[in-house]
Amino acid sequence: MRRCAGCGRRAPQSELLRFAARDGVLVAGRSEPGRGAYTCPSVACFDRATGRGQFARVLCRPVRVGAELRRLYTGDGHG
Repeated sequence: MRRCAGCGRRAPQSELLRFAARDGVLVAGRSEPGRGAYTCPSVACFDRATGRGQFARVLCRPVRVGAELRRLYTGDGHG
């Protein structure tokens, strides 16, 4: 079970999108090494986590969140 960084809902890891920090930049991917942060597959959860600085808090380091990650939730890069 993992907790969504946006809404706080607990869900099985397979139902959530995983992010990690690579060289200070947030990247998506289940196989990325290191600590992971998760969100529900909802753009609202991603936006909430980004706006509240939750990715940096969960990953225990400052990270830059690129706007291109938002497309994972619109169907243009997820699949």
